[in-house]
Amino acid sequence: MEIEKMMLVEVDKARYRQHLNRVIAVFIASLALLSLVSGQLLIALFGNQEVVSGESTGNLHLNFFGVLIGFGICALGLYQQRHKAYFREIYYVSRLKALQNRIYRKFKQIKQAGERNDIDALTIQVFYFSSQKLVYLLDDNTLTLSQVDKELEAVKARIAELGLNIGPEDFDESLLKKF
Repeated sequence: MEIEKMMLVEVDKARYRQHLNRVIAVFIASLALLSLVSGQLLIALFGNQEVVSGESTGNLHLNFFGVLIGFGICALGLYQQRHKAYFREIYYVSRLKALQNRIYRKFKQIKQAGERNDIDALTIQVFYFSSQKLVYLLDDNTLTLSQVDKELEAVKARIAELGLNIGPEDFDESLLKKF
């Protein structure tokens, strides 16, 4: 599966969900463990060791820094693993969602340009709705899937009206610079 270019590719839903669930579980467990260890280490090195019954130890900030250290280590671990085969689908979908977010921020202008039959805007729209459909199916987001289908069919109908042959494979991120 090629993920260097941002094109829509088929993702094995069962494998994607299994890998994502495992990564989330390991991340949470690692974060909890590393936060506790880091916090306790910081308290042992810099904290108030005396505990007076009924009073605060004054080590809350050290525990907070322990959580930050744990999060940093976990995030770094995920970042370093992102190109491994196990993370391929997870990384692809996260990049696709980030691209959808970039398109969404400019979507009002893109939609207006599409109504003026701008080919680039129509290309972005067909990619956007096709990618949303893919992600919604992967994430079992069936509540808004019918709306995405309607929008996609409307864009495809407009493209057909104009006699154009545009599909999601024609999308390139550089098209967003126009908007």
